[in-house]
Amino acid sequence: MEHPLLQALRPVADAIGAQVVAVSEIAEGDIPLNFEGQLVGGFRMPGLHGVLARLLSRIEHERGIPLRELSREDKQAVVRELNQLGAFTLRKAVEEVADAMGVSRFTIYNYLNSTNDTRTGSRENKEGPRDDITS
Repeated sequence: MEHPLLQALRPVADAIGAQVVAVSEIAEGDIPLNFEGQLVGGFRMPGLHGVLARLLSRIEHERGIPLRELSREDKQAVVRELNQLGAFTLRKAVEEVADAMGVSRFTIYNYLNSTNDTRTGSRENKEGPRDDITS
């Protein structure tokens, strides 16, 4: 019979793509799970393989609607969230996100640029002061 701690952690592990492992299966890099001073199992974090798909699936589940059906504003919010999580540092992330949302790569890049413009305040901050504006 599986220890209650391992049973309790299994849904968490499943939600993030991790694994709960038996004591005999613990490997280097696993997180040991102790209960009242006794090793009862391990927690194996997910690798990077498939991490973007898991993120997209989680976001879709949280929003309760397929990403393709989100409004433009909601898609922009998802891109902001993914950007904050570092998702776009992954190879081919822009293409995968665009495909999941049913938009072009160009659209995702526009959303990312819009996010960067919002963070810096405006385009003027990037381009310098405009000559045609007087104080």
